[in-house]
Amino acid sequence: MFGSTYGNLFRITTWGESHGKGVGVVVDGCPAGLPLWEEDIQKFLDRRKPGQSQYATPRKEEDTVEILSGIFEGQTTGTPISMMVHNKDQHSKDYSEIASVFRPGHADFTYDQKYGFRDYRGGGRASGRETIGRVAAGAVAVKILEQLHVSIRTYTLSIGPVKCKKEAFDFSNIHKNPLYMPDMKAAELAGQYLSDCMKQKNSSGGIIECVVHNMPANAGDPSFEKLNANLGKAVLSIGAVKGFELGDGFRVGEATGLSNNDPYRYDENGKLIKVSNHSGGILGGISDGSDIILRAAVKPTPSIGASQQTVNKKGENVTINIKGRHDPVIVPRAVVVVESMVALTLVDMLMGSMTSRMDKLIQFFKTDK
Repeated sequence: MFGSTYGNLFRITTWGESHGKGVGVVVDGCPAGLPLWEEDIQKFLDRRKPGQSQYATPRKEEDTVEILSGIFEGQTTGTPISMMVHNKDQHSKDYSEIASVFRPGHADFTYDQKYGFRDYRGGGRASGRETIGRVAAGAVAVKILEQLHVSIRTYTLSIGPVKCKKEAFDFSNIHKNPLYMPDMKAAELAGQYLSDCMKQKNSSGGIIECVVHNMPANAGDPSFEKLNANLGKAVLSIGAVKGFELGDGFRVGEATGLSNNDPYRYDENGKLIKVSNHSGGILGGISDGSDIILRAAVKPTPSIGASQQTVNKKGENVTINIKGRHDPVIVPRAVVVVESMVALTLVDMLMGSMTSRMDKLIQFFKTDK
């Protein structure tokens, strides 16, 4: 299986399966001298771990990270950083009944077609548990971005039909409700909606919004390494994500040039600014210095208790009721996953921009001669 590595200069490789001994990641290309402790990683992993609310699976995984290499006395050494989380609360027997059945909405059928074999215990590499490695690596990327004064704010914009109202946004609320919504009224309504879904043994999807502040105007390239294209690949590589948009996204299809273009002006300090930001902070594949705004559409959890039609390997039409412990909504736990993939992409593309200008190269390598 190839395709477990992401990035060019700042690269990660995730490994492990949901019901194996553990999952983890190797981060390669991290500069030496970055202050980093296991606590920095754990804060991110705690945001995605299960069992934290009534809207998450009751599975009780501590998801405690162990850094195996690349750190000495609280600083990165410039060598590969290897991190691991042990799996401790697997209920593999919950999946024995579906070993020969293709679950609707899952990768069971496609895995069988591609490999002729699959680990049916929770989906293997297709499980959401694979994102642990992404989040651990994302925590490292965020630490790098903090050194560059780049910050990322990610939150739940909507769940099902319930959407946060921009005028009601209070970003201090994001970590005050289990759905990570900046609008507390919307969080309350979304909770009621999810309770109804759970009573019906059903699940819900939603939308995550991510805003990057203080991004320099130089990351990305005009052709096959566009920043927006790589952000799209990164976010769409998350198993539950089915849609991605930047700035106005699909609304540009209804816009005109006058309504969609972002006018330029100089402010009172002589700094060039954009009056609007329909582009979402990227033009020509390169960051333009304004906020990068993107959204990810997350599908409903495919593992639901309601009866569904499917087939088995014997060629029979059957009905399935999926057992086990599953989230009624993936969105809240996916917020930090989206943030992590964005951070990984930004660091990689910023590193790639370091050699784009001769004057910057000379400045970096200048001597006292």
